[in-house]
Amino acid sequence: MTILTSIIAFSAFADSGTAVDQYQLNLRKGVTDISAEVYDLHMLMFIICVVIGLLVFAAMFWSMFFHRKSRGVKPANFHESVKVEIAWTIIPFIILIVMAFPAAKTLIAMEDSSNPDVTVLVTGSQWKWHYKYMENDVEFFSVMATQQEQINNKFDKGENYLLEVDRPLVIPTGQKVRFLVTSDDVIHSWWVPDFAVKKDANPGFINEAWTRVNEPGIYRGQCAELCGKDHGFMPVVVVAKDPAEYNAWIAEQEEMQRKAKEEEQRLLAMNMSMDELMTIGEQVYLRACAACHQPNGQGLPGVFPSLVGTDMIKNDMPGHIDIVVNGKTGTAMQAFSKQLTMSEIAAVVTYERNAWGNNTGEMVQAKDINAVMTGQ
Repeated sequence: MTILTSIIAFSAFADSGTAVDQYQLNLRKGVTDISAEVYDLHMLMFIICVVIGLLVFAAMFWSMFFHRKSRGVKPANFHESVKVEIAWTIIPFIILIVMAFPAAKTLIAMEDSSNPDVTVLVTGSQWKWHYKYMENDVEFFSVMATQQEQINNKFDKGENYLLEVDRPLVIPTGQKVRFLVTSDDVIHSWWVPDFAVKKDANPGFINEAWTRVNEPGIYRGQCAELCGKDHGFMPVVVVAKDPAEYNAWIAEQEEMQRKAKEEEQRLLAMNMSMDELMTIGEQVYLRACAACHQPNGQGLPGVFPSLVGTDMIKNDMPGHIDIVVNGKTGTAMQAFSKQLTMSEIAAVVTYERNAWGNNTGEMVQAKDINAVMTGQ
């Protein structure tokens, strides 16, 4: 009776939102119908296993106590029993069938991504996420926003340490959202526990998942596949809005991206000065490149190449532009064509070719980047 009471108490404790958040002793129920099914399935299997364990251990302890030698009990001398063998074959078979039906139902539902209301292409990159709304002209990168000073223990860590991003994914509530998950480089894994969604992002392949969030809110996750040195810095943040707010957000994002493209076209006709290019280029370099190539441009020997005095920096400007725009297959050097504007790419290439004593005197303009990206 004590064991049964403990199990009931544990279940009640697990159902408490505060207890789960604080101690994580059980699965969370999540905020979708599928996550609730997964939780119920987990609890069903848990209860079945507990009951089996209680019965087996009860039989063992009963036998050891009441049939021990000190009580004068004589051991049985039979070698086999057809009835017992039939029983311990049929009973587990029935138990497995009982477990298989709800499990299969939930798994089939989890894989049914048909007839979505919204489709989002989720692309993992070292080390950030790119989201593209397939029905709208909206796409952006989502990068961890936790301050470096918190990571270096100079500031106190916030409540959502390592789980904040500059631009969260936004989805509507009450609508079926399909995720097409892939990768630009290595294997990542897009994971949001409250949705019961964890899907590998494999380069060259597209995996599907889906969710339907019932209530507005902010839901957090992470990359769940060891993907490199900054694996721990790839958070996922999803904001669920009611459909009216979501539609307004989509319209706002489309307008922002339209204006950004117009501004990019205006900049193509302009030439920035060396001072402007170096100032912007330094800012872009420290934000996007310094983590690998180091703030001093020296890189990490054997891991990330140096940008100081190399042949490419000194003699191959077209190759330099190409590798920043398109990346380099098989390495951690990713393509920045979608992550930076053409003027930012022009500025950072100019900066790299003139910083740290390189002093080539060469300037790159946005129109030069446009020529590479358009093949003109």
